[in-house]
Amino acid sequence: MRAVVHDRYGPPEVLRLADIEPPRPGPDDVLIRVHATTVSRTDCAFRSGRPYVGRLVTGFPRPRWRVLGSELAGTVEAIGPAVTGFAVGQEVFGLNPWRFGTHAEFVRVPQSGLLAPKPAGVGFDEAAAVCDGATLALMGLRPAGLRPGRSVLVYGASGSIGTAAVQLARHAGADVTAVCQAHKVEAVRPLGVEVVDAFPPRTFDVVFDAVGKLTFRRCARSLAPGGVFVATDGLGNLLLSRVSRRALFPVPPRYDSRDVLFLKQLVEEGHYRPVIDRRYPLEEVTQATRYVETGQKTGNVVLTVS
Repeated sequence: MRAVVHDRYGPPEVLRLADIEPPRPGPDDVLIRVHATTVSRTDCAFRSGRPYVGRLVTGFPRPRWRVLGSELAGTVEAIGPAVTGFAVGQEVFGLNPWRFGTHAEFVRVPQSGLLAPKPAGVGFDEAAAVCDGATLALMGLRPAGLRPGRSVLVYGASGSIGTAAVQLARHAGADVTAVCQAHKVEAVRPLGVEVVDAFPPRTFDVVFDAVGKLTFRRCARSLAPGGVFVATDGLGNLLLSRVSRRALFPVPPRYDSRDVLFLKQLVEEGHYRPVIDRRYPLEEVTQATRYVETGQKTGNVVLTVS
């Protein structure tokens, strides 16, 4: 099968398209023919091997995962003998965290993993971009006690996590303010919330940092009494002392397969749509990765596979 591989850490140019052996499904596995996937910030970090301390997870001296990619949408090609929840030919979508392998024509996913029938009414490219940003946004918003009437500021609202957080907080009934770069304001405005290019001069019940660039000290004045700061850069914030009015993003992320079913429902009901910036064929993964690393993408960058 065709797959994007990398055998050493480095710039996007270490990625190359190669023919490798397809995975074989185990007794509890689902083998999926991938139609679309995404290039995420996680893929870029794991490929670059930076920061160096991250290689304790990603592998030393060479990458532990040769084929990256976590998000997927495709059709079931084969199932293991113990699989009961999926059938050959079924259209599915989901996430394969800590296993990766979706930057390829086939990927193996455990039936108990983050996998569900593809939402009705959306294409493979759109379905592929649903889960990563949205599941991470849910992990950050839930500890903040999100509920109707809460005022929420989403900082970095134009990225994959940010555009998801804006929609999920709005769906929960929160009063949402999105902060992003000035030239992205019009791209975020269709999400139906107030969009600004700087911190407003008022306080919020929740400040959600979707890009991992804030510190508690920087945004403390923007928190209402009893307010919560949620930082997605959990590793960096673990190095700081814990203070009141602060919720740490879980490290490592704690994924729940029920979130995929929840997102499927939101998509089908019209309450959530992933934002897609650009689409690239699998052969142009290097160009796609370079674009993600500019930090200028709005929402998601999709790779079409087959």
